[in-house]
Amino acid sequence: MENVETQGPAPSPQSAGRQLRAAREAAGLSRADVAARTKIAERHLIAIEEDRLGDLAGRTYAVGFARTYARAVGLDEQAIAARVRRQLDSEVAERPAMAPSFEPGDPARVPPRRIAWVAAIGVIVAIAVLLAFWSSFLSPQGELPDLIAQNAGPDSGQTAGPAAPAAPAAAPQPTPSAAPAGPVMLTATGDQVWVKVTDATGAQVLQKELAQGESWTAPAGSSGLQLRTGRPDALQISVGGKALPPLSDKPQLMSGVSLAAADLLARSAATAGAPAPAPATPAGQGQGGSAPAPGA
Repeated sequence: MENVETQGPAPSPQSAGRQLRAAREAAGLSRADVAARTKIAERHLIAIEEDRLGDLAGRTYAVGFARTYARAVGLDEQAIAARVRRQLDSEVAERPAMAPSFEPGDPARVPPRRIAWVAAIGVIVAIAVLLAFWSSFLSPQGELPDLIAQNAGPDSGQTAGPAAPAAPAAAPQPTPSAAPAGPVMLTATGDQVWVKVTDATGAQVLQKELAQGESWTAPAGSSGLQLRTGRPDALQISVGGKALPPLSDKPQLMSGVSLAAADLLARSAATAGAPAPAPATPAGQGQGGSAPAPGA
């Protein structure tokens, strides 16, 4: 007695499934024995014997499984494969055409207009969020984040993080006796050097990425210009055609660097004559700009 009960309609006497089953029973094999020999799941063997070829994954699997089954029970696999193909072709020809389950003209199946409007608004909101994210976090022209120590006061309880090396850039600078004449020019010695320049009122004068070799000259008559950059090591500053030492020898965020010719020359002189790095900015004093002279 078979260990799996046969279900489904009785197959045709000439069907491939009936031939395979008869050959298996004549050989004294169970479906489990054939499954072990062919590595075909027993449920697939049952579907083949009952001629339920449409229950298999596809035409290729039906033909392939039947050929392997025929080889295991000693039948002509070519003849079985051809019979399986004919059965599949006849099933396709007899299968009735399925009527479409959705009629576009049926008002009951058309989505309400409110849902369409909600979906459109959702798409617009998603695009706006993506644009805002790009502008705030991914755009190279966006604002660079402020250092934690930049706004920390003596009683704020905040401790300086990895940005502490930026402190020497804000060291007090001596005030020269007279401001020399000559334009102030910024020239990028590297590629994509981001700079931002504001005037005495805080209004933005310039913000862009300078390409290598690109220069910008401070407008004549502007006062209180201050520089903010993340690549002071790749920015050459000159006053009246005279090149000054770089603001720093490594990439770091520098803010509030005065672009007044006198302040730049004073900073250059202090840097050239100082035997050691300048002390950090005292607590409560902002970064950059014209700072009081030592002892003031």
